[in-house]
Amino acid sequence: MSELLEVSGLTAGYAEAVIISKIDFVIKEGETLALLGRNGVGKTTLINSLIGVTQRHAGQIKLGGVNIEQWSPYERVRKLAEGGIGWVPQERNIFKSLTVHENLTAVERHVQGQHAWTTERVYHLFPRLLERQSNLGSQLSGGEQQMLAVARALMVNPRVLLLDEPLEGLAPIIVEELLHALKKITRNEGISAIIVEQHPQMILSISDQALVLERGQVVLQERAEVLLSQPALLERLLGVQ
Repeated sequence: MSELLEVSGLTAGYAEAVIISKIDFVIKEGETLALLGRNGVGKTTLINSLIGVTQRHAGQIKLGGVNIEQWSPYERVRKLAEGGIGWVPQERNIFKSLTVHENLTAVERHVQGQHAWTTERVYHLFPRLLERQSNLGSQLSGGEQQMLAVARALMVNPRVLLLDEPLEGLAPIIVEELLHALKKITRNEGISAIIVEQHPQMILSISDQALVLERGQVVLQERAEVLLSQPALLERLLGVQ
């Protein structure tokens, strides 16, 4: 597998405040990275830095071998969508005044091939959205809005998905549905992903690598299956049982 996303020495934050420092990792085509850590350690800042909405102080970000860190935020959002990055922020940011179907078609990026993401394929992945395709975004439950946020990211036909706490605050049945969908996306479709999550056991089970942050720096980089098999280490690093 070739390298898809390469981050080296990334130091970034907001204005002069440095939040993450000297971050290094590589994601290959089709790999999923679980981005773990306690609250406030810089996970969202790392995702935001890949998108380009933070102040980069040092380091490089390469997508498909191309340096992207010098692009402006506007340029980066446009080119990353064209180059195949789908972003699901913590706030979801769906268009609440548009219908489910309009949310999807508004961002659709047409590509060729039988595995291209279309509204039909997205509705097959999320049957709840098919049932509510005429509903406004504001009329959806929190779980349905999260499904729509993921589905909308798929409509740009990404090579890599960035998901910031996709399971946060959701009912168990919705968590189960989303995990099932994410497993299909990453395992069956071969889309790479970075998933920020507060529930490490669930995300590690569908990930290839794990990166643990503490105070804005990487304190552990390990195969997901290795970390999943060491609950004592998870408890020490993340405070989970």
